[in-house]
Amino acid sequence: MNYLIRDCQPTDVNAVVNLCQKHADYERANFNPIGKEDGLKKAVFSEQPKLFCLVVEANETIVGYASYTFDFSTWDAATFMYMDCLYLEEEVRGFGIGEAIIEKLKQIAMDKNCINIQWQTPKFNEMAIQFYHRIGGTGIDKVRFFLDL
Repeated sequence: MNYLIRDCQPTDVNAVVNLCQKHADYERANFNPIGKEDGLKKAVFSEQPKLFCLVVEANETIVGYASYTFDFSTWDAATFMYMDCLYLEEEVRGFGIGEAIIEKLKQIAMDKNCINIQWQTPKFNEMAIQFYHRIGGTGIDKVRFFLDL
């Protein structure tokens, strides 16, 4: 399969929002697309971006995305990359694209002197967990909390 992993462009954001909806559905989470396109454009394309995003293009269609931030670990006293999302349309899974995205993220993280890449996935997402173990990821059990404001 021919595909291209590239930086998200402003014209890609609508497709990313659509993929976010599919990603949320896949993870059995709520998602409201209202305002997300504007919010993502501001976060990704500002002078000092809060979020970075890669897209996967195949046959001139956006079929996946990965978003990430840079954060600081108190315990490690160092910067790490946090992969917020990684999602591929079902029909493009199994072609090595996920692994290629991870390799690209690893290079970006190393270029930014990050000590590691961190992410999370729901416990029921066995396919993702198997993939992450296969690429060398290790997991720790924690409970994620939210405090709505």
